Amino acid sequence: MARTVQFSEYGGTDVLAAVDAPALTAGPGQVRIEVRAAGINPIDWKIMRGFMREMIPLTLPAGLGSDVAGVVDQVGTGVTEFQVGDEVMGRSLTPAISESALADPANLIAKPADIGWDVAGSVAGAGGTAWAVLDQLGIKAGETLLVHAAAGGVGTFAVQLAVARGARVIGTASERNFEYLRSIGAEPVSYGDGLLERVRAVAPDGVDAVLDASGRGEIPLSIELAGGPDRVLTLVAFDAADTGIQVFVGATEDDWGPALREIVSFLEQGRLTVPIWRTFPLAETAAALDASSAGHLNGKIVVLP
Repeated sequence: MARTVQFSEYGGTDVLAAVDAPALTAGPGQVRIEVRAAGINPIDWKIMRGFMREMIPLTLPAGLGSDVAGVVDQVGTGVTEFQVGDEVMGRSLTPAISESALADPANLIAKPADIGWDVAGSVAGAGGTAWAVLDQLGIKAGETLLVHAAAGGVGTFAVQLAVARGARVIGTASERNFEYLRSIGAEPVSYGDGLLERVRAVAPDGVDAVLDASGRGEIPLSIELAGGPDRVLTLVAFDAADTGIQVFVGATEDDWGPALREIVSFLEQGRLTVPIWRTFPLAETAAALDASSAGHLNGKIVVLP
């Protein structure tokens, strides 16, 4: 048996329960992980509340989480990448907010000894998305990238990955996040009325590309700043697809390995940091999700089973 967090109906965190589930078995091409850390992402509480039920249909009861780090304790047939006892990090196939999870080795990498469990368990979702977005936008050294909601989960990774690749980054945020954005290499500007003029003041010739992670209506000014819709990409403004911008629908299975390897490389070089806001035990997953849904946090939330 393994302790896991599940919900039997959609709703707030009061629908969550920690239960003993039957032990998982690694099938062909899979590994089983003794979970040491599972990162919380906004999609987790959105799934729980039913906001994603059309895009991600579930059979209830269901669990949550896909960012995972832990120790391989079972290897399925055909797996050669890892063996029992290996410390790994990446994405899980089964819910990660649990004492045990299954994963595809292609979505895992070896966890370096000098990266803590909390950090290792919190980079795949937001970090992998940011990596795939920058790849889709074709960000190159010397270009200027505008990131809306730059202090958020994906924004934080996008800023640092773009800076590490030699790009200039302008990030929109509230003023209380300005110091943080400067510390990770972005030039902050306040969002809201007058944003176009404020960006023009620091980038008179406009920008090369825009990542919209906020969905607060910045698409028209983003298109103007980028000189057209081709290199404007949104993670959230699905209703703006008719403007000709790119709408990101998710990283592909081929993205996770390269993304994780580059992120870990930058972590080890000190060119990228993953701030941890707070960790929670498995029994307090509800509090972790409530904190995530409240927002305005500078750092990741991690469950430590």
